[in-house]
Amino acid sequence: MKAILSADRNWGIGLNNRLLVSIPSDMKFFRQTTTGKVVVMGRKTLESFPNGLPLKNRTNIVLTGNPNYSVKDAVIVHTEDELLRELEKYNSDDIYVIGGESVYRMMLPYCDTVLVTKIDRAFQADTFFPNLDEMDEWEMTEESEEQTCFDLEFTFTKYERRKA
Repeated sequence: MKAILSADRNWGIGLNNRLLVSIPSDMKFFRQTTTGKVVVMGRKTLESFPNGLPLKNRTNIVLTGNPNYSVKDAVIVHTEDELLRELEKYNSDDIYVIGGESVYRMMLPYCDTVLVTKIDRAFQADTFFPNLDEMDEWEMTEESEEQTCFDLEFTFTKYERRKA
């Protein structure tokens, strides 16, 4: 299982239920990486999408505590156990955790790879991803050339869980 995200220098990932910044090449990378795959998210992440609709051409699994919540074209689960049972139906390599903060934190122990678009700027943020650079069990195994969008510099990185 993998996680995919973009984060600023402080591992900030969002503010007021929105991404910190929208970088077209990052959005394209996200689309190309997750199309045809399984995406796992919390309810607020789903509701942050255009019209609050599930992502096209993917299996959308949404975790919410609300027992009455339903969305067309999404699988709704209510607990970590229910989510893990649902994920057993899919190839682990095809599962991408896409947010938000609480879902990332819950699912990180089950992930072996994290794809991070690292933005070389600090933004105001109210949601964060755990700082993998400070965690011994994770190491950055790939980093792209630095790229620029408007005045933002960023790199595509890959972190992998160290083998015990």
